[in-house]
Amino acid sequence: MGSLVMPRRKTRQIRVGPVMVGSDAPISVQSMTNTQTRDTAATIQQIHALTSAGCEIVRVAVPEMVDALAIREIKDRITIPVIADIHFDFRLALAAAESGANGLRINPGNIGARHKVKQVADCARSHGIPIRIGVNAGSLEKEIAQRLGTTAAAMKESGLANIRILEDLGFDDIKVSLKASDVARTVEAYQLLAAETDVPFHVGVTEAGGLYAGITKSAIGIGLLLSKGLGDTIRVSLTRDPVEEIRTGYEILRALGLRQRGPEIISCPTCGRCRINLFKIAEDVEKALLERDTQIKVAIMGCVVNGPGEAKEADIGIAGADGTGILFKKGKVFKKVAQDRLVDQLLYEIDKMTKNSEDVNGSKK
Repeated sequence: MGSLVMPRRKTRQIRVGPVMVGSDAPISVQSMTNTQTRDTAATIQQIHALTSAGCEIVRVAVPEMVDALAIREIKDRITIPVIADIHFDFRLALAAAESGANGLRINPGNIGARHKVKQVADCARSHGIPIRIGVNAGSLEKEIAQRLGTTAAAMKESGLANIRILEDLGFDDIKVSLKASDVARTVEAYQLLAAETDVPFHVGVTEAGGLYAGITKSAIGIGLLLSKGLGDTIRVSLTRDPVEEIRTGYEILRALGLRQRGPEIISCPTCGRCRINLFKIAEDVEKALLERDTQIKVAIMGCVVNGPGEAKEADIGIAGADGTGILFKKGKVFKKVAQDRLVDQLLYEIDKMTKNSEDVNGSKK
């Protein structure tokens, strides 16, 4: 079976805290908090939830100085690197770096004059942190937008011009994003820029929308880019709890065979044979397994007629019937249980399998 993914584009490599980005480093998954950064308790709580879901880099909004200063307290109570998201006021970038941010994100369309960018670059260099140039189609430099419109070519030119500014200042620890709200323009922009620089790419589709539209646009856009070997770190943008962004990001990577994290859940779409509330069961199992990183395939099937056979590649699974259900491993039935105990029994067996696997692996060390 052929691979869906072209060889990865060779890039320079940068470090965001302990996370390497670019070259042969794993494609990292990140998100952004939707709390007010100055509300440190709420921000820390959300970052902990994101971390449990597998988030590897988190970005926080820094609209005012109080938010930049809050990063110091946040950093002391989290375990993943934090990026300060800066618009308009370059002094916020300086303060965020001084407060311990592991990276800065600036928008070239609104950060200001070259001397301001130089101060940000000098500050980032002194703290040993990278800068992400964040190009958005909706906030391009006026001159570029007037000349080229809000096109993929304009986004590429903006990104390249700002890469050159930083490089001319002797700053090379850069990554870049080129985001639009539509998939085609986003993909084209990255493809155009890839031919002209070795800077690593942060990829995503901005303003993608709510759960369904956002997942669809992100899966297609990010998936297309990754399949072309473009992309070193990803962020799925959803108008939703940011934990959902992490779940979606890992599922995109799993579908392309690029990274595996946590259980893989397969389930049938249901039909008239189904006699159990499979929607709720699938949701309950997904929530219960969200924070686990065990590599296991779990099947949730609606009936015993086809369940074990259709899901015989699953390590473990359940299938329902009237008032009862079955558990199976690798297509072989090994236990019948009452319907209302299906989920509990499935989780119990998964825990046993996980412990046995850890014991075996531990004994080999």
